[in-house]
Amino acid sequence: VQLVESGGGLVQPGSSLRLSCAASGFTFSSYAMGWFRQAPGKERELVATITWSGGSTHYADSVKGRFTISRDNAKNTMYLQMNSLKPEDTAVYYCAASSSAYIPTIQGAYDYWGQGTQVTVSS
Repeated sequence: VQLVESGGGLVQPGSSLRLSCAASGFTFSSYAMGWFRQAPGKERELVATITWSGGSTHYADSVKGRFTISRDNAKNTMYLQMNSLKPEDTAVYYCAASSSAYIPTIQGAYDYWGQGTQVTVSS
């Protein structure tokens, strides 16, 4: 099983980034997926989740209206479109896969994790 994040980088406040998570080694279309992030000195937190079909999503209050989670089951890939980035969005972003039949909002519900990609928002 592999989850490989990409698309991170250093951007200015107000900019946009799109993260990708490429999955392999399991039946991607049967798994709910999520994005988490961990800022320096802080615990890892949920950013957004999406069901296996993409029909339902859930966002942390801090990113609602700015971030959009999506997936392409034909490409075994999940995305996180991040707009209007703020310095407080700076963190390592992780993708994760869950076999839960519902929208999994806790870390313990996730079976597989990627290695993370750094996002830094700074002027």
